[in-house]
Amino acid sequence: MPAFTLSFLAGIVLIQQFGELPSLSCLIVSGILAILTFWKRQHFLGFFILGMIWASAFAHYRLFQRLPAELDGKEFNITGYVSSLPEQNPHRATFDFQITPTIENLPSKIRLSWYEPTQVIKAGQSWQFTVKLKRPHGMLNPGGFDYETWLFTQAIGATGYIRKPEPRLLGSSNPLFNINGWRQTISTQLDRLLPKSDSLALIKALSIGDGNEVNDSQWQVFRKTGTIHLMVISGSHISLVAGMVFFLLRKFWARTGILKVSPPTAAATAAIVAALFYSALAGFSVPTARAMLMVAVVMLGIIFQRHFRWLDSLALALLLVLVFDPLAVLSPGFWLSFVAVVIIVYCNANRLGKPSRFFPLLSIHFVLTLGLAPLLLLFFQQMSVISPLANFVAVPVVELLAVPLILITLPLMFCWPFLATKLLWLISQLLQGLYWFLTELAQLPFAVWSHPQPDGWAVFLALLGMLLLFAPRGIPARSLSMIFCLPLWFGQAEKIKSGEFTLTLLDVGQGLSAVLQTANHVLVFDTGAKSSADFDMGKAVVLPFLENSAVSKIDRLIISHGDNDHLGGTESLLAGIRTNSVYSSVPQLFPHNAAVACVAGQQWQWDQVNFMILSPSQQKFASDNDNSCVLKVESAKGSVLLTGDIEAEAEQALVAAGAKLKTDVLIAAHHGSKTSSTVEFLEQVKPKLILIPAGYKNRYRFPHPSVIRRYQTQRIDWLMTGTAGAIKVKFKNSGLKTFSYRESHAKYWHQK
Repeated sequence: MPAFTLSFLAGIVLIQQFGELPSLSCLIVSGILAILTFWKRQHFLGFFILGMIWASAFAHYRLFQRLPAELDGKEFNITGYVSSLPEQNPHRATFDFQITPTIENLPSKIRLSWYEPTQVIKAGQSWQFTVKLKRPHGMLNPGGFDYETWLFTQAIGATGYIRKPEPRLLGSSNPLFNINGWRQTISTQLDRLLPKSDSLALIKALSIGDGNEVNDSQWQVFRKTGTIHLMVISGSHISLVAGMVFFLLRKFWARTGILKVSPPTAAATAAIVAALFYSALAGFSVPTARAMLMVAVVMLGIIFQRHFRWLDSLALALLLVLVFDPLAVLSPGFWLSFVAVVIIVYCNANRLGKPSRFFPLLSIHFVLTLGLAPLLLLFFQQMSVISPLANFVAVPVVELLAVPLILITLPLMFCWPFLATKLLWLISQLLQGLYWFLTELAQLPFAVWSHPQPDGWAVFLALLGMLLLFAPRGIPARSLSMIFCLPLWFGQAEKIKSGEFTLTLLDVGQGLSAVLQTANHVLVFDTGAKSSADFDMGKAVVLPFLENSAVSKIDRLIISHGDNDHLGGTESLLAGIRTNSVYSSVPQLFPHNAAVACVAGQQWQWDQVNFMILSPSQQKFASDNDNSCVLKVESAKGSVLLTGDIEAEAEQALVAAGAKLKTDVLIAAHHGSKTSSTVEFLEQVKPKLILIPAGYKNRYRFPHPSVIRRYQTQRIDWLMTGTAGAIKVKFKNSGLKTFSYRESHAKYWHQK
């Protein structure tokens, strides 16, 4: 069975690599081919083709549930209920919404935002909204979070925001018949019994799988220490709870003397119920669903007195997950959870000799850190070096103390609030102490090792090397296992030669951020917008891109001017990576004289590439936009002009001053607004390509049609980040090479 399941998995994974789905005729032919392969007893090939067919059919159905293109941007009056735990603060509420009754051509599940909400949103509530909807779309950048993929895997067919008139609350569903209603009720009770606690967010994460209130600094600590898996309801928590219920109830049942149902049968049944209940509290995430299914397989074997090999149990759980949701393979958690189980059991099962007394506590975490390293580098381009030590302390604290106490407290909150409050205080103190310890570890300089994203084949070879490394003693060539890892460990980012440079215009929505890289230096020009206290483009886009590119420091950061869509991510960027110097037209915004004022005439050279500030001059303009830093980068391989938000007056001043404006690539001024990109300016610059930093269907409707007409009149090619994703231009000996991240990396579910 494991081999057939892996064949089925391979077929599903192959489909996820396609830019376009196979047509209906291809599926029919594939079905006939699958029948023939089974008839010829070629079962491995048959399961592989079945995986392809199932993944394709499921994806076609999921795409059919999306908002039609002709309804993009339209307003609708809808009714339905809140189908997720909302993310809410005083300025914005975000939640999933199930439309009922179903409206023709509208997806049944959408994701809504309510800006400046006037009422509290809770899971299970029924509402009537007027909404403006759009098709799923997200920013696409190397190393960044793929929001579009996440929406697709969550079956969300449209996103939108609530419009006037005022929404109307229609009522609340009975939580007994709504899983999210249970979770919301527990969340509300926790807020009441443990107000303003520093550990409230963690308690919610461990009790109902709600990580919305865990802040970014906490996630960063857990990421650096490799303990994220402990701070949400994961597979290990499900297994722990099921195991505790099984062993405790078996001993209790044996003492009752009830022989109609044997103690193992009663205990196994209760363990399945416990695993199902705890998985429901977590919203049936992939790791919890996998663990629940494995627990069910093992416990059913006990009930029916059948023995299952651990590999067969894992294969069956994997097959059930894939049948239920083949898109689970798009989640890093899917691979990490299943591979972690394989590593644990592989290193501990069917071994001769007495197991190490400390294996469950220390060795297992060292093995997992090493064994999962290839996948962690593939998905996140970093791994925690201190994970074994952090987990050695955190695992017993969380799984043996915090989680059991939380589960005991949950029913007490409703029947004995006084005792529940005391237990919650104890849990809070326990988690605060653990967080302090993890914070100290995370601050160590060697806590995290970052590395460029490896190729898929290198990851596969490294995983084979890990299996050989962890094989029993006496296996031939075991000492050569690390040879398989060499392509992974020694893979390097693309080298830039002296005199060459690379420009990457990042997709930061309605804003600007560009990264210029020479052979040995990095310059960042603007950092995108900050949309809330917890979210900005420096943290969400720029830092992940730099980590993905194996950049450990910024030699110079230039902030063109003080508008939020250019400055907003600066604080996060400066906090997240060492920055040698800062230039800006608004140096007064930087404390302790940390920034140098941009002034025309400043210039420097890195690796035979020249950098020149062309504007502003000593004589300032009345408009802040016109005072933007204007940077020209030039070498023998080509040139690029970055213009910030300058408008017609600054453009005319540059033309009148006789500045050396002619360039190969122009970053469109002011995101392509009609107040910029004047004809005279374009005639002086004479670019071969214009890149427009503007968001997809932004509210300003940039770039303006009149500007596009000017480009067309002068026969200038142009690209926009909102539709192309991150745009990379390589200035090389062989000439300019331009790459659109959406074009090169988009899959069948991405908008083209």
